[in-house]
Amino acid sequence: MDLSDGLRDSLKAHLGWGKPRLDCFVGMLLGLFRLKQINLTQLALAFASDADPRSRYRRLQRFFALVWFDYDAIARLQMGFFGFPGKKYHLTLDRTNWQWGKANLNILTLGVVYKGTAIPVYWLVLNKKGNSNQRERIALLNRFISQFGRDNILGILGDREFIGEHWWKWLTRHQIPFLMRIKENQLMTNRQGHQQNMHSRFKDLKQGQHRFLRKTFRVSGQWVWLSGMKLDSGELLVLAANQPFRDPFGTYRLRWEIENLFQCLKGRGFHWEDTRLTHYRRIKKVMALLAIGFCWAHKVGEWKHRFIRPLTIKKHGRPEQSLFRYGLDVLTNSLLHGFRRTEDAIRLWVLFLWPPDLITTQDGRVILILKIED
Repeated sequence: MDLSDGLRDSLKAHLGWGKPRLDCFVGMLLGLFRLKQINLTQLALAFASDADPRSRYRRLQRFFALVWFDYDAIARLQMGFFGFPGKKYHLTLDRTNWQWGKANLNILTLGVVYKGTAIPVYWLVLNKKGNSNQRERIALLNRFISQFGRDNILGILGDREFIGEHWWKWLTRHQIPFLMRIKENQLMTNRQGHQQNMHSRFKDLKQGQHRFLRKTFRVSGQWVWLSGMKLDSGELLVLAANQPFRDPFGTYRLRWEIENLFQCLKGRGFHWEDTRLTHYRRIKKVMALLAIGFCWAHKVGEWKHRFIRPLTIKKHGRPEQSLFRYGLDVLTNSLLHGFRRTEDAIRLWVLFLWPPDLITTQDGRVILILKIED
């Protein structure tokens, strides 16, 4: 079986494109793994075709300029990759941004917290420089809820950018728990109308100490539960939530996982910042390609860690490399040096289709063939 054929058939049901466009997308996906590079000039060289490299490059340009993407279908594909529907999960929200020439590339991303990273589900390219506004955040989360509902959301996590009265009231009205970091100089108001800033309330904490306030305070127009911790760096970490969290600091730590996602899409994986595309609609399409590639690599890494060779845990308590990078190296090696047998290509294709926890045999082989026959 040809891996390209398997991927094309798998994606056809989700993306709704014809064979030429599916072939182009799959060719870019496989080229992305061969090069670990999203620059179209380089990607065209790894694109399997007999055409002149300049013709391949123009084909890739036309693809991102003209092809319509169903981002809801891609979101369903991403959620299904890991069997999220029907499970409880935390969402995390953050931006990644950089500059190319005079263009500011600024992408607001909503992801599902998962095993040390965040799985990208929806993203919005902000055609501006700086923070997102409340309307943009609500639009992104509204789109998620329209597809997957809100009942399985354990909470949405965000840093100091993601505050705002309208935004917080919208989350509370829709019964979506939130846990956001706020600034030290943010004002808080008690029930009697007395105001003070966060720093004065938690300034007596020593490094490593934390405090949970038993009553709610009004912050940014919303009554919230507050907790503070003095970090080892001496910085004060203050969290606001619209409902009590059993372990707010442990939960908030999950927010960092979206930073790991951005690192994988950039320098530790696909070198997204090397793209020369700057138009916001094309950047959004590039993100779709990267997101699907990221999920496939992560699933392959999970499978190898579980069935072939577990990752070594270093003295600092973290694995020697991420599951994404573990899987990315498998895919890159296989595509550059060829598959030793047809079964290897089939296994990687099946890992593209089903969540890794469906693989239940000790060697990770038999169930794959059974699933194909199903």
